[in-house]
Amino acid sequence: MTGAETAGLPTMFLSGYLGLLSLVWFMLLVGTRTWGRGWTLQRPSLASTKDDEAFLVSICIPARDEADNIGDCVRAALSTRWPSLEVIVVDDRSSDGTADHARAAGEGDKRLHIVEGVEPPAGWAGKPWACARAAGEARGRVLCFVDADVRLAPDAVSAVVSEMVEKDLRLVSAYGAWELHSFWERVLIPAVGWLIRGAINLDDVNDSGNPVAFANGQFIAVERNAYDSLDGHASVRSEVLEDVRLAEQFKRRGFHVGMRVAPWAFRVRLYDSLGAIIDGYTKNLYEGMGRKPSLALGAAFFIFVGALLPWFALAFALWARGAWGWSVPGLPWLIWCAVVCGLQIAFRWRLESKDGRTGWVAFTHPLANILLVWILLRSMFVMESTWKGRIFIDGKAAVDPNENADLG
Repeated sequence: MTGAETAGLPTMFLSGYLGLLSLVWFMLLVGTRTWGRGWTLQRPSLASTKDDEAFLVSICIPARDEADNIGDCVRAALSTRWPSLEVIVVDDRSSDGTADHARAAGEGDKRLHIVEGVEPPAGWAGKPWACARAAGEARGRVLCFVDADVRLAPDAVSAVVSEMVEKDLRLVSAYGAWELHSFWERVLIPAVGWLIRGAINLDDVNDSGNPVAFANGQFIAVERNAYDSLDGHASVRSEVLEDVRLAEQFKRRGFHVGMRVAPWAFRVRLYDSLGAIIDGYTKNLYEGMGRKPSLALGAAFFIFVGALLPWFALAFALWARGAWGWSVPGLPWLIWCAVVCGLQIAFRWRLESKDGRTGWVAFTHPLANILLVWILLRSMFVMESTWKGRIFIDGKAAVDPNENADLG
């Protein structure tokens, strides 16, 4: 190989690298336009369901130390436009007066029932146990499991129940809209959230013949008989990702499952601080990848090489030119690198716009990716995590040998 050929290798490598990234980010940018198309949950018509046609629906809300959220959650649930409704709140041994806040929000509404929680039996994670307690109290033909930080739209239940009946679905879940307040929420939650959404092929999830399953635990509606036939949440009793595992159980039994896009149907504020965001996603992210090192390392590698490296290279080259007077790499390479970075900004801007938010936060996307790589690696290697006072090891509820569980 001649010296000229050897010197040309870096140029070929750099051209291939930047060319591939340009294509990938352009395709991602274009793909955001069609994401979720065909699986959007439509708002119901203004004509409400007639009282004599409506069966009982139970909204089940597990709540542990949710005093700041439960009032708004209960008020929104009781505002649901469905003729036959009950709302069940399981106070999962809260220490902040969650039950009192829920009761006050109900203002004496007879449709609201507060259930005093007991500590989970050995082998049960807290949320599946609270959901199972709620299901045990519920009388509805459809059970809607709703997280305590969710604010349902008045027509959300009507839309989901109609979808279940019309499409013969036994489980329906949905993506709602994030409610973001702090700087770190705006920077990080869409980046992690869209990584999760982008990894899920909705066509596969909604295909009854495909084993791929997914559900979003913020809002899951199930048909009661199907739920009972697979032993409900007892079938996922130890799982930290009980929502996804429950959807998998439904599909294994041959039940039709639906995953819908419905930003109008509910809002949710997931976490309120950087620490809570990191801890929450550390608990869930690796588990959501099936605890497969290849997937987690592959995602971290792509984010670093495909998203962060162009920014680092551009920043270093510009600094070297200004500080040391470098002329290498040449200006065309810097422009090409800047184009790749610009495509990333455009991609994030479009995601923000798709969610109805201002796009200016797109310029923080490199910072979000740095934190995302850290969370991915932390999720892989942190075997034990704590959430709301409960311990999980390798994605399963830990058994405390010193704890005398009250089996209720």
